Amino acid sequence: MSRKYFGTDGIRGLANASPMTAETALRVGHAAGRYFKRGDHRHRVVIGKDTRLSGYMIEYALTGGFTSAGMDVFLFGPLPTPAVAMLTRSLRADLGVMISASHNAFHDNGIKLFGPDGYKLSDSVELEIEALMDGRLDDGLAASKEIGRAKRIDDAQARYIEFAKRTFPKHLRLDGLRIVVDCANGAAYKVAPAVLWELGAEVIPVGVDPNGLNVNLDCGSTSTQAMCAKVRETRADLGIALDGDADRVLIADEQGRLVDGDQLIGLVTKSWAADGILSADGVVGTVMSNLGLERFINDLKLKFERTQVGDRYVVERMRAAGYNVGGEQSGHIILSDFTTTGDGLIAALQVLAVIAGGGKPASEVLNLFEPVPQLLQNVRYKNGQPLEEDSVKKVIDDGKARLGASGRLVIRKSGTEPLIRVMAEGDDETMVKAVVGDIVSVLEQACA
Repeated sequence: MSRKYFGTDGIRGLANASPMTAETALRVGHAAGRYFKRGDHRHRVVIGKDTRLSGYMIEYALTGGFTSAGMDVFLFGPLPTPAVAMLTRSLRADLGVMISASHNAFHDNGIKLFGPDGYKLSDSVELEIEALMDGRLDDGLAASKEIGRAKRIDDAQARYIEFAKRTFPKHLRLDGLRIVVDCANGAAYKVAPAVLWELGAEVIPVGVDPNGLNVNLDCGSTSTQAMCAKVRETRADLGIALDGDADRVLIADEQGRLVDGDQLIGLVTKSWAADGILSADGVVGTVMSNLGLERFINDLKLKFERTQVGDRYVVERMRAAGYNVGGEQSGHIILSDFTTTGDGLIAALQVLAVIAGGGKPASEVLNLFEPVPQLLQNVRYKNGQPLEEDSVKKVIDDGKARLGASGRLVIRKSGTEPLIRVMAEGDDETMVKAVVGDIVSVLEQACA
């Protein structure tokens, strides 16, 4: 059964246009409130958001939906997505909600839902909520005396700061380290600098002046030039770049050279394996993870499993097989000893623990393997099924044959934007470029 509202990471779209409207938010709140109301206790939902202008509209519409279903609403204000997941469990809420479009520009927004265990909802649960959303808004209304209440929670940021600090090894400090942290003018603009400073670092903040319109604008993990330049300018020991909702991270070494999520996953895996805390003798990546990471993990005599793209699918595999490290090249890194979803700040703290404990510069610590040449290009489409065209199928089959056993080809639709992503990798960089170029050319004709 196809899904009408939910994609790979909740509901997302252009703010104040279908489906990301106040009416949709109202229906989400009412439907999810009805679905998660079980038992006679006073039900509660927690809601966090990033710094987008449209967050106010969606926040209040969600609140109306939840209170009409009889749920009390706790409003956090700007707070990272992983903090909302953590506080859903900590506050014994029946449901958690994050209002964010993650790494997208300010004009988009989204709604992510977490169950009482702090994990993102399964596809089947989202389908059931969708069915309720398309029903009548006057179905399942709470009795007048059972309407929910809403209130602001003033200490949510402080709770998360203390939680994040507790994930850092107690015997280590960040004293003497100069760290640039780019918060993307997003949800972590207060908490991330605070955590690093309280652990002893000299903090140089970037992207900490949100105005509702500048989230991810020329900053953050999707636009790292400012962070890398600031590292070089201030002679910092490293730089940390988060995205709009702080569930992903990229890092720059002391020379301002960017390190992607694959290298960070490799570092944490190697460190945890050496410390005897890596579970299931392996790690989970996705079909987009670089082949160099897989080879590096295998050289450590560990397993490397791949899932489809999306941190929710990484988490599902981790939970099913008992892994405690997983993630994506984009910087979504899940460390299940601490969190139920990707947490950019906590992943960065694990990297900092290796640097602080070893006394070596970031450039020596962070570059563990030589990535296999990999190229990703996006093709925008409006409608139809371009991947079903015979010409597209033929060029994809030809590409797979040309890459052979020493390469990989991944063609997929984005779950958050109207894009078809074409990724190829292999030891022969010239061949990789040629394969991607041929496929993109045919796809663009099919999408015209």
